[in-house]
Amino acid sequence: MKNKVKDKIDSLPPLPNSIMELEEFKKVKNSSPDELITIIEKDPLLVANILKVANSSMFGFRSSVDTLSRAINLLGINFTISLAIGSIVQNTVKCNLLAYGMSTDDFINLSALSTKIINEWVSKIDNDLKDDLLMPAFLQETGKFIIASIIEQENKIDDFRDALNKEKDVSTVELNFTGFTTAKITANLFKHWGLTHNIIYPINFVDDINNATSEYKKKAQILKITKELTNFKDTLGDSSIDAAIKLSKSYGFDEKLLNSSIQSIKDEILNNS
Repeated sequence: MKNKVKDKIDSLPPLPNSIMELEEFKKVKNSSPDELITIIEKDPLLVANILKVANSSMFGFRSSVDTLSRAINLLGINFTISLAIGSIVQNTVKCNLLAYGMSTDDFINLSALSTKIINEWVSKIDNDLKDDLLMPAFLQETGKFIIASIIEQENKIDDFRDALNKEKDVSTVELNFTGFTTAKITANLFKHWGLTHNIIYPINFVDDINNATSEYKKKAQILKITKELTNFKDTLGDSSIDAAIKLSKSYGFDEKLLNSSIQSIKDEILNNS
């Protein structure tokens, strides 16, 4: 099965030029939002995904967000770039998530929630760290598309779903069926595409924290906590929050700060539902 994973990654097309344009835009200080709009508007699906996220209950803006310009103004440039690149990557993989019992929209919403958690929580720890982690947080579950595709090709969807229902840890099921976890597949996928180390390495060590290098360990720990909270089986549920708080304490983070950020997000979603 490991060879099939590698073959699937190798068979994927290169990322479109818009990725490079967004990366270049991000490097230029004081860039105009109009330039970002010009890049994003080349892809109508990208615009639709950003507007869909901006209008979701997790943000709860007072009025409907119906233009890209307004979305960028409300979400912020860095947040929008992360959403844009994440959507491009996911659109390039082009696989369904039937094996996980999720739709693509469900997946995008969970990815956006991950960035929301980073924005709400990590901004209170270190703003630069927050900016570094917005994109990895959005992208870290991308490997699920590869796993779902292979599970479907092998006609093992029912077996996979049955295992997911019985096993609490999703990564354990993925490892048993494919030889890889989502984190490792995502990291290998991004190596294939030549994305930056700042995206690849924090994701690569999410399921291997003890072997993370000092440069990326804290980032991997934060992504691990975020991943726990956005677990599709119990998104922001009591057991996920308890597990995330325990991880936070073991990693040396302020669990009260994390808990208050979680409750703030849950209240916002509830009020806007």
